Amino acid sequence: MHQYNNRNFFKLVLSLKKSDTLKILFPSIMGMAVYSFGIYYLEVVYLKLSKNSSVVNVSLVHSLIGFVLSLLLVFRTNTAYERWWEGRKLWGQLANDSRNLAVKLNALLAVEQDGQRQDRAFFWESLSSFPFSLSKHLSEKSTRMRLDEHFSGKRKESVKDYVPPVEIIKNMVRRLTEIHKKGIISGEELFFLDRQVSGFLDVCGGCERIKNTPIPISYSSFVKKFIMTYSLTLPVAYAINIGWIMVFITCFVFYVLMSLEIIAEEIEDPFNNDENDIPTEKIAQDISQSIETIFNT
Repeated sequence: MHQYNNRNFFKLVLSLKKSDTLKILFPSIMGMAVYSFGIYYLEVVYLKLSKNSSVVNVSLVHSLIGFVLSLLLVFRTNTAYERWWEGRKLWGQLANDSRNLAVKLNALLAVEQDGQRQDRAFFWESLSSFPFSLSKHLSEKSTRMRLDEHFSGKRKESVKDYVPPVEIIKNMVRRLTEIHKKGIISGEELFFLDRQVSGFLDVCGGCERIKNTPIPISYSSFVKKFIMTYSLTLPVAYAINIGWIMVFITCFVFYVLMSLEIIAEEIEDPFNNDENDIPTEKIAQDISQSIETIFNT
C-alpha cells in the first residue's frame, strides 16, 4: 500500500503511480478521442446538421441518464470500499487477538521449565507465522476461485510451499490440549485460550468470504455497459452544439466514469498486494515484532 501525504495537493495531482487510472485508460481514451472526432466530422462537417436537428434532443436523455449513472457509481464505489474497510478491520482484529493470546501464554507458560520453554517457542513461532500464512493464502488464485463452478478445487504445487493458516490453528489447539492434559493449564484456562484461538478462524473465514465472493458479474458487467453506452452517445448528442471541443469533453467524462469503476474493481478485492490494497505483509511483520517483544519480556 502506497503511503502519501494528503496535504500535498499538487504533488498528488501531478504524480502518476503504477496504479493510476490515467495510465491504465490511456489507450482507451485515445480511442474515444478518435471516435468522438469521427462523430463530430460526420455530423458537423459531412452531414452539416444544424442545431434544429432532432439529434440535439438526445442531450435531454443524457441529462436524465447522467443522474442515474452517478447514483449507480456512488453505490458501486461505496460497496467496494466497504469490502476494503471490512478486510482492514479483520486484520486489525487479528493483530489484537495475536497480542492478547501472546500476553496470556507468556503469563501461563514459565520460562524456567524446559517443557514449558518448548511450548513457549511453539506458540511464539505459530503466532508469528499465522499472519504471513494468511497473507499468502489470501493472495493465491485458488482461494479466489474456490466458489467458481469451473474451478476443480485442486491446489497447485506452488501453493504447497507454506503451511495453510487453518493447519497452524489446528496445531495450536492440539498443543493446548496436550499441555492441559499435562496439568500445566487448568480447564478454565484452556477454555479461555481456546475461545481466543477461535478468533483466528473467524478472521480467516471473514477474509475468505471477501476474497472468494466477488461482486456479481451481472452487476459489474451492467455498470461497464452503462458507462460505455453513455460515453459513446455523448458526442452524438453534443457535437452539434459544442463543436470539436466535444472531443476533449467526451474523453474527460469517459476517464472520470471508467476511473471510478476501475478503482472499485481494485479495492473490492483488498488482498492482492497491489498498491491500493491492504498491506497484509506489513501488518504481518508488525504482528511478528509485537509477538517477539511480548515473549522476550
